[in-house]
Amino acid sequence: MAEASTRTVERALGLVAAVCERGNASLAEAARDVGLPASTALRLMRTLENASFLRRDEDGTYRAGSRLIQLGARAFSKEMLVSLCRRPMEDVVELTGESVYLSIEGHHETALYIAIVEGTHSVRHTNWVGRTIPLETSAAGRVLRDAVPEAGYVVVESTVESDVTAISAPIRAGERVVAALSILVPTYRVDDVKAARFGQLLLEAAREVSHGLGEGSGAGDDKESSR
Repeated sequence: MAEASTRTVERALGLVAAVCERGNASLAEAARDVGLPASTALRLMRTLENASFLRRDEDGTYRAGSRLIQLGARAFSKEMLVSLCRRPMEDVVELTGESVYLSIEGHHETALYIAIVEGTHSVRHTNWVGRTIPLETSAAGRVLRDAVPEAGYVVVESTVESDVTAISAPIRAGERVVAALSILVPTYRVDDVKAARFGQLLLEAAREVSHGLGEGSGAGDDKESSR
């Protein structure tokens, strides 16, 4: 029984690796890469899909699921992401006086705040590190879903919290959005001109971090963001 369980785990991990290495993979491709019958691969991949380690698109191909991305980003962030973001976040705070957050995709359609550099204003956003917000209605959530407009950043007003405007820009590793940098500011303190300035500052900071992750000169090219 122990040997069979170990073999099942190894096969499941092999399928996850095959999908991640390809970026996305059909059932046949993943099964072939791991050397499994399609029926065995299908059973394991359905289990992985139910646990959100894989996600099946409408065309039937599989890609990394939200749970896998969340766990990977959390492990990654502890070793590199937070430290890479610290100075760019501090620079944005110095230029704006507003609180800047770093967030990654959480579980069950959420964004998870994992770091903050607090603003310098006496009235500023409360520290929400460790809390989650919905992907659907937040600026960070739209960024993490790569639903970024042409400007390269997202602005969302009074959705997750009333009287708070969120501005967010994507951090990328290769083609994938792995995190979001966001400014959270009391709405009374921001107008369209200031929001555009904040968005550009976040975009520049996010591009710097993306470059540090190996994205290269095209990091975060002109996609738009709102929270």
